[in-house]
Amino acid sequence: MRRPERRLVALFALTALPPAVEAVLLVHFGFIAAEGLSPQVTAVWPYDTYHDLRWLYVYHDSWPDFLVGLLLVIGFRGLLTTGLVVLAWPSEVPRPGLRWLLGRNFGLSAVVTVLVSPWAVISVAASVVALSWVLLASLLPMFLLAPFLQRAAVVGPWWRGLPSIALVGWSLLNFVVITVAGALCWSVPGWWTVPVAMLAGVANGLLWERTVHVAVLAPRVRWARVPATPIAVLLALVVPLAIPALVQVVPAGVTIEQVVLGQRLPADVGHAVIVLAGHGSAYDGTAPVDPNVERFSYRGLAGDGRPLPYQPVDTARSLESGAVLLENQVDRLHRRTGRPVALIGESEGAMLARTYLAQRPHAAVDTLVMFSPLINAGRAYYPPSEASHGWGVVTGWQLRALFGVIDLVEGNGSGPDEPFIRSLLDNAPFYRNQLMCPVPGVRMVAFLPTTTATEAPPGEYTGIPVFQMPGVHGGLLGRSLVQSRLIHFLAGVPESRMRREYPLLQQLGAAWQAPPLAIEANPAWTEERQPDPSFTGKVCQPA
Repeated sequence: MRRPERRLVALFALTALPPAVEAVLLVHFGFIAAEGLSPQVTAVWPYDTYHDLRWLYVYHDSWPDFLVGLLLVIGFRGLLTTGLVVLAWPSEVPRPGLRWLLGRNFGLSAVVTVLVSPWAVISVAASVVALSWVLLASLLPMFLLAPFLQRAAVVGPWWRGLPSIALVGWSLLNFVVITVAGALCWSVPGWWTVPVAMLAGVANGLLWERTVHVAVLAPRVRWARVPATPIAVLLALVVPLAIPALVQVVPAGVTIEQVVLGQRLPADVGHAVIVLAGHGSAYDGTAPVDPNVERFSYRGLAGDGRPLPYQPVDTARSLESGAVLLENQVDRLHRRTGRPVALIGESEGAMLARTYLAQRPHAAVDTLVMFSPLINAGRAYYPPSEASHGWGVVTGWQLRALFGVIDLVEGNGSGPDEPFIRSLLDNAPFYRNQLMCPVPGVRMVAFLPTTTATEAPPGEYTGIPVFQMPGVHGGLLGRSLVQSRLIHFLAGVPESRMRREYPLLQQLGAAWQAPPLAIEANPAWTEERQPDPSFTGKVCQPA
C-alpha cells in the first residue's frame, strides 16, 4: 500500500473510532435521546467543539468541574485536530513541522471554544424552553462561522480574507452529513447505532481530507487584507439579539383571542370556555362577545369576578401560581354559567392549563385544547442564582450574562430566572414525561405546528390525540381548517391528524439537540421523580 493510501486509511480510522466509542457508551447506558450526537465527535470545526461544549454545559455540577472539563475539551481537540491535519495534508505540498501544528491547534482549540460557547449555551437554553427559534439562534452562527474556522488549522493568517467557494460548499456538505448521520444513528435499533456512527466517522474523515486540501491548495485569497473572520464573528454575535426581535416583528396572524373571544360560540358547544393566551400576551379588559367565554387573566379576578387586565410582564409568573389563579377563575365561571368548563391554552397558556389539571383539577373541567405546547421542555437544568453548585451552574451564569446583554438592547426584562422558566426547570420531570398524557375524565387534543418536531429529541412524545399542520410556534390559528376543527372538538367531535414528515423532521433534528440531563442524576428533581423518556423512549410512563 502506498504511503498516501496508508495515511488515508489512518485518517479514516482516527475519525471513525471516537464516534464509535461514544455510540457504544450511549447504547450501553440506554441513552436513546443522545444517540444522534455521536457522529459529531470528529466533525470538522466548529461542529466538533459544539458537540463537546453541549455535553459539558449540561453535565457539570460545580465551577471546578466545569473548568477541568473545559481544559480537557481544549486539550483533546488540539491533539485530535493536529493528528487529523497531519493525516489529511496533501502530499504535493510541504507540511509544517509537528511542533508548529501542535502549537497552532492547541491555541486554536481554545479560540474556537470561546467563539462557539455562546451558541452551545443557547442550545442548552433551547432544551429548557423547547422553542424552535431558540434552537435556530444557536445554529445559524454555526453556518456563518464554519467556512472561516475550517481553514484555521492549516492557513497562516486565517482571520484575514474570505474562504473560497469550495470551502463554503464543503462546509455545507459537512452540516448535511452530520444531520443525516444523526438521524440514522437514532433511527437504527440497538447496537446498529455503533457501525452507523463508525461509518459517519469515515465520512468525517473524507470531509477533513477535502477541507484541508481545499484550504491548503486554495488559489489567491479574496480580500486578503480584510479581517473577515472577526467580522463574521461579530455578525454571528448579532444573531441571538436579532432573532427574538424578528419573532416579534413577524405578523402573528389570527390569535387565539380573535378566534374564540371575538365571536359567539355555536349553539352545539355546551361549554363555558376559558382562553389562556401565551407568554408576552396582554389583555385590556374587553369582555368577550359570548358571555360563556372568558379570558384568563395572569393578574387574577376583580372583586366582581371579571378577569383583570394584564401586561406582558405579568405572564412571567410561575406556572404553579398561575394554576392557583386559574382554579379560582374556573370555579367562578362554572358557578356563574352552570356549564362544564373547557380550557383552551396556547404556548405558556397550554402549559399552565396542563399544570392546573395535574395540581388543582376541578370536576367541571372536562375538555382541554392545547395549541403549541412546549413539547419535552425542561431537558436541561441550572440552579437558582443563589446556589453555588448544581448541574449546569456555569450554564446558568452564562445565560444570565447573555440575556443581560440582550436586555440592554431590547429592554424586555425577561431572563433565565423568571418564574415561568424556573417552573419548567424545577418541575422538568413532569413536563418531560406527563405533559402530553391523558387526564381521567378530560377530553384532550394538542394542535402542533411542524416546527415542534425539531424542538425535542425524536421518539414518542404524546399519549393524547394531536393535530399536526405545517406552521411555526403560535401560528396555526390563522388557518380556517384549524379554526373549524377547534369548534368541532369543543362540540364533542374527536380530532386527530398525523403528518408523514413529522417523524422525519424529529429524526433530522436529533443531531442538533443538547443531550438531556438524566432525571435520576439531578437531586433537585427528587420530589418530582418520573420515568425518563431520554432512556425509555416513551412518555406517559407511571411514576
